[in-house]
Amino acid sequence: MTTRDLVFAAVGLLTAAAGLLAVTTRHVVHAALWLLVSLGSLAGCYLVLGQELVGLVQLLVYVGAIVVLVLFALMLTRAPIGPEAQISTPGWQRVVGAVLGAATTALVATLVLPALGPGVVDLDRAPTSTPQVAAAIFGTWVWPFELLSVLLLVALVGAFAVSRLVVADGGRRR
Repeated sequence: MTTRDLVFAAVGLLTAAAGLLAVTTRHVVHAALWLLVSLGSLAGCYLVLGQELVGLVQLLVYVGAIVVLVLFALMLTRAPIGPEAQISTPGWQRVVGAVLGAATTALVATLVLPALGPGVVDLDRAPTSTPQVAAAIFGTWVWPFELLSVLLLVALVGAFAVSRLVVADGGRRR
């Protein structure tokens, strides 16, 4: 194993652990912060693999925009910060969710892992260049990219509208 392999494994474990903590914590703000760590360390995985453009786009779009949007929406809507008994789920639902998640992971692994094959990837040679990635994003994938930006704008406007309703209602929850 090379140093690059060890760094990739360490950053990958950090990404997986932060993702697991993001979906298992009971605090909404903590979940958003763990999501920030997970997406940031995923950008580190891209950098270790030699894809600097994808890593920087990951930082700008996901860490810089989506997590900030989630935190902004949490602040505007006055979402509960700590755990609340009214919205907590019973233990059996958590067990069912964990079993379904493990089953989905096993299903995806059985389909994807054989397709990867025993081939070796040369990480010292970049298979694509920045102009090729830009042509794919702004050529083939321009409409999904634009739809995603509209979705984020609608989420921001919706968070603002909900916050105005709460403020106009005297701070009471509906």
